[in-house]
Amino acid sequence: MKVLGIDIGGSSLKGAPVDTKTGELLAERHRIDTPARLTPEEMGAAIARMAAHFDWKGPIGVGFPGVVQGRVVRTSANLHPGFIGLDAVEVFERAAGAEVSLVNDADAAGLAEATFGAGRGVQGAVLLLTFGTGVGSALFVDGILYPNTEFGHVKRDGESWERFVSGAAKERRGLDYAAWAGDVSTYLNVLEDLVWPDLIIAGGGISADHAKWFPHLKIRSRIVAAEFLNEAGLVGAALHAARAL
Repeated sequence: MKVLGIDIGGSSLKGAPVDTKTGELLAERHRIDTPARLTPEEMGAAIARMAAHFDWKGPIGVGFPGVVQGRVVRTSANLHPGFIGLDAVEVFERAAGAEVSLVNDADAAGLAEATFGAGRGVQGAVLLLTFGTGVGSALFVDGILYPNTEFGHVKRDGESWERFVSGAAKERRGLDYAAWAGDVSTYLNVLEDLVWPDLIIAGGGISADHAKWFPHLKIRSRIVAAEFLNEAGLVGAALHAARAL
């Protein structure tokens, strides 16, 4: 099945058609910058622009950075608050004129890695973390997804950990990789005590530079970079749609 996968981030949309039998992109990934917080209707228009870029008429899978239950968005920490409680599928389908499937963005990335990438065939607890504008998380046990874990919002001094260890936080705080990895280690130690992962997969934009910060980590779990790197979210969104629609 061929599906247009779209990964909504805090500062952009990334999309490409995906062969959901192989996980391969069928065209070069396209990016639409969203420097301001788009309203749901504006986001729908951006999704329609993405579909128009590929002249796409088929099904669309969308990964969203927040808790997603069915068609409804429950949280929207890094996007417009108008999404909270919204049937986003209805808004996106109306804008794009196509069937849309909605899934948490980190769960989407985890689906891609568990099916085609670094988590393929791994038994036990596999924790995927995406370090970008925020920190997304996906937890699999023996290949089965536990949805909407949202470990980026575990608290440190009353604030979400993603405020300290996201890729955006590294830039905002002016940290080099060694200093940033020190905080990431502390964060991962907290998660290790919660879920005792057999494997941690690091995704998001900063995962492309994993050789610069993995050596500075002090954790007990095995950690690897996501094989799909920053494309995991859109591949997994397409895969979710192929299974759901």
